[in-house]
Amino acid sequence: MPLVNGLCDRTEIDMRLGSLLVEAKLTEGGFQSAEQGMLQRYRDFFDVFEVERLRQREGRFQSYQLIRNILAAYAGQGSLCVLVDARRPDLIDAVYAVVSCVRLVELRTSCAVLTWQELTRVLPVKLRGFLADKYGID
Repeated sequence: MPLVNGLCDRTEIDMRLGSLLVEAKLTEGGFQSAEQGMLQRYRDFFDVFEVERLRQREGRFQSYQLIRNILAAYAGQGSLCVLVDARRPDLIDAVYAVVSCVRLVELRTSCAVLTWQELTRVLPVKLRGFLADKYGID
């Protein structure tokens, strides 16, 4: 992702399928937080987000990981899908809270949430069994 100083930063994406970036949450507690300066160093931060609407607590932006994922999708002219457990409505709310702050309609509408439970309906039986046994996802 391009930085304000002209350099680039790398972000960890769980999976990339063409221009689709996928962030998969199974056991993690949340999407992390970061000090304001960490995000303000990204070249497109103020162009992509209505920054004043992003959730902050004690001078830290909440859902730092999601914000970076969206910036990566923008930089790569792609889209983002976040996979979450349906039993974690807090994570689903966090995704929508960040996505609602995206200024660019095309980018905002290219962000999606998919639950593991929805995905398991189309997965092979063996993989469904693994997710059920290891994570209790049916």
